[in-house]
Amino acid sequence: MPANRFNAFTDYGVGIGLRVPHYRHILEKKPVVDWFEIISENYMVDAGRPLTVLDSILDQYRVVQHGVSMYFGSAEPHSREHLRRLKALVRRTNTPWLSDHLCWGSVDGTYTHDLLPMPYTFEAAHLTAEKIRQAQDFLEVPIAVENVSSYAEFHVSQMTEWEFLNEVVEQADCGILLDVNNIYVSSQNHNFDPHTYVDSVPAERVAQIHIAGHSKFEKYILDTHDHPVLDPVWGLYARAIERCGPTATLLEWDDSIPSFEEVHAEALKANRYLNPQAEAAPLAVTA
Repeated sequence: MPANRFNAFTDYGVGIGLRVPHYRHILEKKPVVDWFEIISENYMVDAGRPLTVLDSILDQYRVVQHGVSMYFGSAEPHSREHLRRLKALVRRTNTPWLSDHLCWGSVDGTYTHDLLPMPYTFEAAHLTAEKIRQAQDFLEVPIAVENVSSYAEFHVSQMTEWEFLNEVVEQADCGILLDVNNIYVSSQNHNFDPHTYVDSVPAERVAQIHIAGHSKFEKYILDTHDHPVLDPVWGLYARAIERCGPTATLLEWDDSIPSFEEVHAEALKANRYLNPQAEAAPLAVTA
């Protein structure tokens, strides 16, 4: 598909999340990596080792910011201090887009520090879209919202999750970070067809894709990010690429983190779908 303002970074290829256990390896070995994704909140500070490491990374690699606490679905306004610090980081990293989750997680200034699913109502979609617009205008960078994994639903919902996502992004005029692992996890927990979800998302708004591993606990599937991507998720990823074209792809691995080489090798499996005509991508090349 032709590039557009949300999916204009088709040359970004495959990235991995920047995590503390890999700092030393990256700084010393300088592996060949298409790009890194950082958790914004880890670097919204005035000084310290995280910023020192980040500045060294920025000298050599492209970096994209991903947040975990914007809570676009919470009713209260954005914290101006949070937005101010986030904008300072945006200017530091020159991130081409910024992502956070389509969820809620705070009430009257009390934060759950969790990514809670939304009630899929028209009122919630309108309020959420307005908060996304406000953040996008203040930050002066395109925003992509990520679908979350969920383990509960609201009885008041008036539409499906994918219909809600579409309603929000159209009203907010923002992009989508399509997490295909989250789609699979939620589909198993709520008994819907994950391919219907992928096929319903407006491809022209997909700016980035997340892939990750998940785990089964009793009757639920959990988005654990603690081992390789499983085959059903690769299948959904293949379908997403078929619909959206080459799209910046990021492997998340946040628990039981193995060596950098193992994480990078797992991420590079995405090249089988991004560029199936090319030879298998090599593992990380080190200096």
